[in-house]
Amino acid sequence: MSLAELLKQDFSPEFQFQASRSGGAGGQNVNKVATKVELRFNVINSVLLDEIQKNTLQEKLKNQINSEGELIIVSQEERTQLRNKSVVIKKFYDLLKKALFVPKKRKASEPTFSSKMERLKSKKIASIKKVNRRGIVF
Repeated sequence: MSLAELLKQDFSPEFQFQASRSGGAGGQNVNKVATKVELRFNVINSVLLDEIQKNTLQEKLKNQINSEGELIIVSQEERTQLRNKSVVIKKFYDLLKKALFVPKKRKASEPTFSSKMERLKSKKIASIKKVNRRGIVF
């Protein structure tokens, strides 16, 4: 399955959300409202990913995956739980896209005709310069 097809799939049945109180400076609601959202996605038990993709994710995101095989993403930037939830989902898809992206192989190209001529011209100039350094032999 290609990366584009994978990203179009709906992963929401496999998401687990947990809300808690956000840290940092607050206001009147800071001690009452749970706005911090934590998304947990079990990479190992995912039905939507194949084995190769699971291994790639575990290798590339090993610092964000816990011992149970859960990818944990947290957001507490927004003031509401709903906005933080959408931010976390966006972060998940961005992480998935970045981790599973395979760069294209570089094709070696030949130098252009003009670049070859430019190189030969500079070599000729250097050669003439060195010939002129030789003194006149009597």
